[in-house]
Amino acid sequence: MQQIFVTGISTEVGKTIASAIFTEALEADYWKPIQAGDLDTSDSHKVASLISNTTTEIHKSSYELNTPMSPHAAADIDGVHIDLRKIVPPKTENHLVIEGAGGLLVPLNNDDTILDIIMPNYKVVVVSRHYLGSINHTLLTVNWLTQKGYDVSLIFSGDENPTTEEIILHKTGVSLIGRIEEETVFDKSIIKKYADKFRSALISL
Repeated sequence: MQQIFVTGISTEVGKTIASAIFTEALEADYWKPIQAGDLDTSDSHKVASLISNTTTEIHKSSYELNTPMSPHAAADIDGVHIDLRKIVPPKTENHLVIEGAGGLLVPLNNDDTILDIIMPNYKVVVVSRHYLGSINHTLLTVNWLTQKGYDVSLIFSGDENPTTEEIILHKTGVSLIGRIEEETVFDKSIIKKYADKFRSALISL
């Protein structure tokens, strides 16, 4: 069974849309270990609203924090200490898609970051979106992961930028799953379209 961790090069780059697509493609379970802010319309809610299959189970986050900030800061406001020992992957016999929070080195507390909750057996997909500085952010993210020994793939989100994409793929040497275009709206039909498109690539990770 696939266990896919979805991380991004920054915040608001398309991790949740990518996670919904992967979840639909594999009819996988979904888990967001740490949710910070928007608890009534969380990423778990968004994924649940975008998938069409009836197999997926949406697992409860280990930490649900009220403020849309870095987890360590949101936890401080709530009077909570994020303890890695309490971030336990859900037990499932299904595929599992795990969505991170923000980028790879977002702090959870004074010592740990998102990187510390990525288990060695997870396949990691990095969502890269084009903006000034995104090449640097993408290379740094992928290099951290590959140096730690993770199996890493890329997915591009948004409008195509060939020169940026070519240099990223050349310098990282990781595989490309594909692109999520800048759609007018993301609904169940669009998610399913991408799920069908990426399914074989995800299965072969």
